[in-house]
Amino acid sequence: MIDVKELLGESGLFRGLPGEQLDYLVAIGEDRKYDRGGMIFSEGGEGNGFYVVLSGRVKVFKLSLEGREQILHLFGPGDPLGEVPVFAGESFPANAEAMSSARLVFFPRQKLLALYTRHPSLAMNMLAILSKRLREFTRLIENLSLKEIPQRLAAYLLSRSGEDDSVDQVVLEVPKGILANILGTSQETLSRVLGRMAARGLIRVNGKRIVLLDRAGLEDLSSGELRL
Repeated sequence: MIDVKELLGESGLFRGLPGEQLDYLVAIGEDRKYDRGGMIFSEGGEGNGFYVVLSGRVKVFKLSLEGREQILHLFGPGDPLGEVPVFAGESFPANAEAMSSARLVFFPRQKLLALYTRHPSLAMNMLAILSKRLREFTRLIENLSLKEIPQRLAAYLLSRSGEDDSVDQVVLEVPKGILANILGTSQETLSRVLGRMAARGLIRVNGKRIVLLDRAGLEDLSSGELRL
């Protein structure tokens, strides 16, 4: 069984809040479950609240006019999504879909704003998360528009390496096809670039585990100072 209060307290959005304020959040939250492929919200839909993932994995993506999918973010337990419209009062800027069976807690906008009025520290935490997301989107736009695929992949591996117990490895939690989508390329191109990076001694690929052998070299590749 998931302890909703405990998970919210460990999430980046609400970490450090006293138990009493977490109780307020649990009281206004609505438990929602989705099957794999279930749409959580759609681009243009009313931003009437935001979500925190309790279990499962969710992708946030946009579709081009030709129907091509570009994944913007992958979210797991403890991650918030759809929080921008809570402050802006606008529609959702992208789509969100469950990649597996997922359970989320939904916070209605009006109830949340009333809670923020009584407890401003809640709003400050959310503003910090929004600032982080803005930096992430800026980096994503830069990667997709200005950087070549090897640079994008090197930047991705460096950004993810700190999430594991060892700072020198990355465990891919998604299939390479999805990772290729995130990086704006094909799975075949991704495999070729991984092979070239391994041949240069930058990484070692062991299934889903990628060991970073030369962080300085990866940083040079990410910045464009090194070419494959």
